[in-house]
Amino acid sequence: MNKKKAELLGQGCETDPYPVWARLRQEEPVSKVVLRDGLHCWLVTRYDDARAALADPLLSRDPRVAGPWWQESDRGRKLEDGAHLGVHLLTREAPDHTRLRRLVSAAFTQRRAKAMRERVQEIADSLIDAVQARGHADLVADFAYPLATTVICEVMGIPTRDRDLFRQWTSNAVVSEPEGNGAHAVPPRSPDDYLRALVAAKRRAPGDDLVSALVTAGEDRLSETELLSMLFLLLIAGHEGMVGLIANATLALLENPDQLLLLRDRPDLWSSAVEEVLRYDGPMELAAWRFTAGPVTIGGTPIPAGEPVVISLAAAHRDPDRFDEPDRLDVTRSDNPHLGFGHGLHYCLGAPLARLEGGIAMETLFRRLPDLSLAVSAERLHRQPSFVLRGLYDLPVTFTPVRSPARSR
Repeated sequence: MNKKKAELLGQGCETDPYPVWARLRQEEPVSKVVLRDGLHCWLVTRYDDARAALADPLLSRDPRVAGPWWQESDRGRKLEDGAHLGVHLLTREAPDHTRLRRLVSAAFTQRRAKAMRERVQEIADSLIDAVQARGHADLVADFAYPLATTVICEVMGIPTRDRDLFRQWTSNAVVSEPEGNGAHAVPPRSPDDYLRALVAAKRRAPGDDLVSALVTAGEDRLSETELLSMLFLLLIAGHEGMVGLIANATLALLENPDQLLLLRDRPDLWSSAVEEVLRYDGPMELAAWRFTAGPVTIGGTPIPAGEPVVISLAAAHRDPDRFDEPDRLDVTRSDNPHLGFGHGLHYCLGAPLARLEGGIAMETLFRRLPDLSLAVSAERLHRQPSFVLRGLYDLPVTFTPVRSPARSR
């Protein structure tokens, strides 16, 4: 493995991986790399190759098409072991994927997302009400995380009192605390145990929510493993990406005050700003694993059957062959076919809700706390050491204390 790949896959690239992505994109756009756990994959970094790969039927999400070396690895076993909740939309193709997607799609339509606008606004305002008199906050713990988890809890029918469990099940759980503060405690309850109890409760008393709908499904009824896996996926995907989007967007705008000033003058650009942040520094650095169902050629590079392929969305989104001035945040960017929600058959079901939620969160935050600023330098922020998700562990900010609600819109 050459130095560029070692830099990319080693520690220390969480803050700014984009220069390394740029070198790989230019010099070796489709390359075989070794990950931190010793497994290898093929890495795709150019936009055109990435977009085509996301929709290529020969690149399967189903890990059962991978070679035996993958199946026998710890990572491969986790994807297939029901106790690890790995049988869901991200690991299945048609016809199973079609059946699973049909069951949950009704909860994530544009119409349903728009119907939640008032509730999302209410949650965002209440969270700012809770901190505005302090003059300081951690926007991950105090705003992004509770907003995202409350919304997905209400969609799924999960008691909001349980939301603190979810962070322990996500990539935040593997982030070390700042030196001297120790490490996270072991989660008191496993997601498998929690979801089994939730399903049992919904079977006894179903409600008007997504979990109840999946539990009481008719002819397309899910197996127990599929049901638990789908609930886990929807729960984690439904909040973790949104936490990352809100935090990354806040940081990007604070570091680009000209763009924030433009948004203050033109609030009609907030929707465009959400799309631009998804491109410029989105929460998904990599797309989900794919496996070659047969020999394929990507960007002129032949890849044998049974090989894992990883698509770098972060690299593709900074490709100068597709985006003008790709390293510049531009909330007025009109030509922005980013891949932040995927492309093709596996396009993200939650995209309408994510767009609505992200736009409301950002507009409300900067309107209610107009002099928001970082409490520490950007270099001192703690990022999640993930090679898939690109997010912040915390985001300390300061602002002028406000003693009474200021909810004018």
